[in-house]
Amino acid sequence: MKRKNKRTAQGKTPGKGQAGRKNAARSAARPQPLTPEEAILQRRRRIADQEEIVSFLTRLAGLAALLWVLLGLVFGITPMKNDDMKPRISAGDLMLYYRLENTWHAEDVVVFTKEGKQYTGRIIGKGGDTVEITEDAQVVVNGSYVAESDIYYATPQYESEVSYPVSLAEDELFILCDYRQGARDSRYFGAVKLSEVKGKVITVIRRSGL
Repeated sequence: MKRKNKRTAQGKTPGKGQAGRKNAARSAARPQPLTPEEAILQRRRRIADQEEIVSFLTRLAGLAALLWVLLGLVFGITPMKNDDMKPRISAGDLMLYYRLENTWHAEDVVVFTKEGKQYTGRIIGKGGDTVEITEDAQVVVNGSYVAESDIYYATPQYESEVSYPVSLAEDELFILCDYRQGARDSRYFGAVKLSEVKGKVITVIRRSGL
């Protein structure tokens, strides 16, 4: 009989111990109520985090608007699609051009559109000038031969509807590519209207050969 009671006591004691440990674990797992000071501090942190997020998004929106104005209205970025301007500008180079230029000079490199396509070329003549490409592949502006020390190719005439000499109106430019052997320019499609010029190239911001 004593042996039976011993077994019963041994069976009950562990059960109570396990229940006590479980209750203690549950109590420890329950979140403790915050003191008023802790609640206020936690709320202030949440408000500070929200204000920081709003401030970041505001700055990001401002930066996006600034980039849109700069790149959409003031500057433009475009890749050079071919080797028409080599060796100075090669295919794959990324060019930055200024959209608001209104004073044009010989030797300026410009981005322009013609017949729905975009081109890059160098101004040879502007409004009021008379330009001629001679049969011996020379460039003549206002009766004088143009010495182009940085151009390494002859400038042949093209079989096109352009007839020389070309007298330019005030709103026209005569544009040639630096690579004169086959590049499409004013020898092919004639004078370029100022309204067709997108901007003046001011720098090459990435070289494809790096």
